[in-house]
Amino acid sequence: MTESYNFDDILNRQNTDSLKWDWLNKFLPEAPEGALPLWVADMDFPVAEPILEALTACLDRKVFGYSYYRSEAYLDAVTGWFKRRFDWSIDPESIYYSPGVVPAIAALIRILTESGDSVIIQRPVYYPFTDKIVNNGRNVINNPLKLVSGRYEMDFEDLEEKLKATDTKGLILCSPHNPVGRVWEPDTLKRVVELCKAYGKWILSDEIHGDLTRKAIRHYPLEALCPEYKDKIITCTAPSKTFNLAGLHLSNIILNDPALRKAWSEEVDGRLSIGMASPFAIVSAIAAYNQGEVWLEQLRAYLDDNIEFVYDYFKNKLPEAIVHETEGTYLVWVDLRSYENDPNKLEEKMLKEAKVALDEGYFFGPEGNGFERINVACPRATLNEALERMTKALLK
Repeated sequence: MTESYNFDDILNRQNTDSLKWDWLNKFLPEAPEGALPLWVADMDFPVAEPILEALTACLDRKVFGYSYYRSEAYLDAVTGWFKRRFDWSIDPESIYYSPGVVPAIAALIRILTESGDSVIIQRPVYYPFTDKIVNNGRNVINNPLKLVSGRYEMDFEDLEEKLKATDTKGLILCSPHNPVGRVWEPDTLKRVVELCKAYGKWILSDEIHGDLTRKAIRHYPLEALCPEYKDKIITCTAPSKTFNLAGLHLSNIILNDPALRKAWSEEVDGRLSIGMASPFAIVSAIAAYNQGEVWLEQLRAYLDDNIEFVYDYFKNKLPEAIVHETEGTYLVWVDLRSYENDPNKLEEKMLKEAKVALDEGYFFGPEGNGFERINVACPRATLNEALERMTKALLK
């Protein structure tokens, strides 16, 4: 019998040390009591039953010593998932552990560049990209996305100019794109590879949201699409966003170049000693990839409905807002400049007046001024309450 999951159930995540709920005031000190958190990209849904069963079995062993992730069962689970879902044949030897995609990006910046080198990003984009480049003494080069008939596209002419520079070493690609929600088409991705190949640059492809596309839309792993350039493509994947496992700290970084594998091991294992996953992370990933598809398909349907709910809500209640189509992720990117053009005043209205905590658009670069990123991975009742609060504040 197929398990049926109810994503309308409201879980009480307070007093669980949840970053999203309990630590809101640490990161947004002005957040008032009772603010609804639709900011951090984790989900307010219980995980799939097979994952809970695997974790319970792990607890029953009563020993939680050092664990290592390269078992046949683990590698089969990871490679099997990507083969079934994306027709991507990953070499098991290319899979390397990281506690998260962001730590992996930081380590790779240190490995692939030297102080003073430059790395290209495409704003408005996930802001830790900027932080990790700058905090490691490298330079951010922005190849901003451009809006064409209300749809975000890549500016290839600008990208090529910036790839030509000798101090530019590579590109961080967000695929699917956070926060704008684009799932890049094969022709777009092939053009990116073509340009990087022409100038000998590496591509760090953050594909953490690759499983979370709308039902009619397919994500294309960059390496699978362009295997001839795989030594210069580093793919960051994880079960964390897909299966709501971020707190278990496990990502799989796909490294094909032997020299890069050696450099990774020297940095991550040799210098930082962060190369071992917890037993809970390992068993949850195996269960997720082997038995989590039923849950995921039901989740995707619920997220599709939540996103349609947001589209309809804004159309009816805040018709001057521009809600960009979310092809992937569970994040909705909304242009609210027609209601409040000042990003600081918009933040105050959302946080203090509406009592809704969002990721402000300006976090993602100046291109996001006047925008909000809304995390819709929550029960419909929570989402409706947040939108009602936002509407009241904006129309005040």
